[in-house]
Amino acid sequence: MKFTKMHGLGNDYVYLDCTESGPGDLPGLARRMSDRHFGVGADGLICVRTSERADFRMEMYNADGSEGEMCGNGIRCVGKFLYDKGLTDQTELTIETLAGEKTLELHVEGGTVVSVSVDMGEPILTPERIPVLGAGESFLSRRIMVNGREWAVTCVSMGNPHAVVFVPDVDRLNLEEWGPAFEHHAIFPNRTNTEFVEVENQSTLRMRVWERGSGETMACGTGACAALVAAVLSYRARRIATVKLRGGSLTVRWEESDGHVYMTGPAVTVFEGEWPDT
Repeated sequence: MKFTKMHGLGNDYVYLDCTESGPGDLPGLARRMSDRHFGVGADGLICVRTSERADFRMEMYNADGSEGEMCGNGIRCVGKFLYDKGLTDQTELTIETLAGEKTLELHVEGGTVVSVSVDMGEPILTPERIPVLGAGESFLSRRIMVNGREWAVTCVSMGNPHAVVFVPDVDRLNLEEWGPAFEHHAIFPNRTNTEFVEVENQSTLRMRVWERGSGETMACGTGACAALVAAVLSYRARRIATVKLRGGSLTVRWEESDGHVYMTGPAVTVFEGEWPDT
């Protein structure tokens, strides 16, 4: 079974062409292939499939085998995978995900895709739709207790749940302690991704992320979008900003005219390989 290892800002996935057929037990395969000691090593597995209502469909699994709704870095690489493999010659694509259809604009240089812009849609702020347990129309800067410490949390869904926490210094944060505590907190029925964000200025955010089912990753596209939305709502940032992550930077824009969030960043092929276990 042939595979391609790709990453967006170090947020790496194994990609499979499942447009004609695909392997069984994808959760188990994701766990085996994602293992960084005994497998390929990745934050998860993404299968590219045909779609009845979009150009293509992405099906993603986290490193622990749980299925994810969407991945911003992952979907950029889906666009590159499709174009570079000759599965499409279009530079504008619609991709079906569990979080709805997303539109990609592929930026091509020398016959290959170097970066991708994604229309991530409108952020979801209603607690029951994120989901997070809480009354009202939004969950903005609410204080919750996590492991005996009080945190101000803003919750946003970009098709998957995010908890955004603003901190003075992301580098000094013990993410191995706080990431799992947030992920499995009782207030999040489906667990959550957590973004710890330091504001450099109104146009620059620094972020570390603990992803549900994968742990700390080098980057998270949907998380960067959620971080900007939370920063705008709390008057910490303008509607367009650079979000700096461990793996690099994304440009994120929350458009006032249509309410959609747009993200632009790189997509990179690491290597091709063949997995013996189908």
